[in-house]
Amino acid sequence: MNEDNAAPFLLTYFDGFKKLFHRFLQVKGPSVDWAKISRPPEELIQPYDRIKARGLPDNIAVSLNKLAVVKLNGGLGTSMGCKGPKSLISVRNENTFLDLTVKQIEHLNKTFNADVPLVLMNSFNTDEDTKKILQKYKHHQVKIHTFNQSRYPRINKESLLPIAKSMGTSGENAEAWYPPGHGDIYAIDLFILNHLMSQPADKRCEFIMEVTDKTRADVKGGTLIQYEDRLRLLEIAQVPKAHVDEFKSVTKFKIFNTNNLWISLPAIKRLQEKNSMDLEIIVNPKTLDGGLNVIQLETAVGAAIKSFNNAMGVNVPRSRFLPVKTSSDLLLVMSNLYTLDAGSLTMSKKREFPTTPHVKLGSSFTKVQEFLARFENIPDMLELDHLTVSGDVTFGKNVSLKGTVIIIANHGDRIDIPAGAMLENKIVSGNLRILDH
Repeated sequence: MNEDNAAPFLLTYFDGFKKLFHRFLQVKGPSVDWAKISRPPEELIQPYDRIKARGLPDNIAVSLNKLAVVKLNGGLGTSMGCKGPKSLISVRNENTFLDLTVKQIEHLNKTFNADVPLVLMNSFNTDEDTKKILQKYKHHQVKIHTFNQSRYPRINKESLLPIAKSMGTSGENAEAWYPPGHGDIYAIDLFILNHLMSQPADKRCEFIMEVTDKTRADVKGGTLIQYEDRLRLLEIAQVPKAHVDEFKSVTKFKIFNTNNLWISLPAIKRLQEKNSMDLEIIVNPKTLDGGLNVIQLETAVGAAIKSFNNAMGVNVPRSRFLPVKTSSDLLLVMSNLYTLDAGSLTMSKKREFPTTPHVKLGSSFTKVQEFLARFENIPDMLELDHLTVSGDVTFGKNVSLKGTVIIIANHGDRIDIPAGAMLENKIVSGNLRILDH
């Protein structure tokens, strides 16, 4: 979007930012009183199996036609060394995240003769590239709509003034703006949809947050709490320093927010008209390339849960939560741990444990291009529990990894795992070169 076209939108964005900034200046100290926090009552966090056990009615298509799927599509693939929107990174068999999303919804529409639209929430970073790529879905049975999330100015941590020199988003202004949002990949679940639609009018659930059991990898994830008789999302940024370890504890706060939300549109309209959706402000500190300390004022959409009636959490299986934020996550979804069916990635039935392995790839694997160059093909990981790879390491064809595998090439060394190798509960270190001759 060029600056001339952007003018009317910028006025709207600035109005939104002005309100956010005004609230930020008024709020002092943590937004929760730790003494008032308690774990939510069991009936407010329903196990997914209980919802699934109710089955589906014959007329589920009626509910589907009341559904719109909104995907956050504002993030760039820069943290993984990719240009353009993160949703355009290839995940499986040349399919990008966006391809998988379109296939999932198209499959639903064809199966149930429904008309579920896909709405992409782009940002100023992704809008142009996304619109170009949407041409290829013209003949798919999915209506695709896009809109732009807000464009807010980063502010100097010391002076609290915007660092932008003009309205532009290029050159010296490239780091002056941010889009306040993020997202992951999910399939649509008919059982949760049916649960939402089948409640009596006076008990209509207006907001469902999908949560899943915490593991050590998720200790920073937001959790649901009971606070002043309402369900509320608690993010780590809101926790007083003295209680951060307690917040991270897997015993006290057993679940975390997956950011998959089911929200009633009439309820959103009602709350917006009354201006009563009060979202806590998250202050996100960043250091820019030149060393300047800035802050981004953000709000989490899940924080709105406290404003809705009869809100609840649904504790879904871990396999439903598939974030891809790093190349380590990408390795998991590209592997034989998952099978691809109609755009949905599901845990392979051949894996004996429902948990995903813990994978930590070193800095040589950060960028997607480098990551792909280091694997001749993706290893068999069906029986893997833990993989750590550090340094200059490559994998030949048809490698199999089982149990706990740690591969460390020290500085100046290189390890080539040979084609067909099977590593089970092994630590590999030193230098191993395999050269063609």
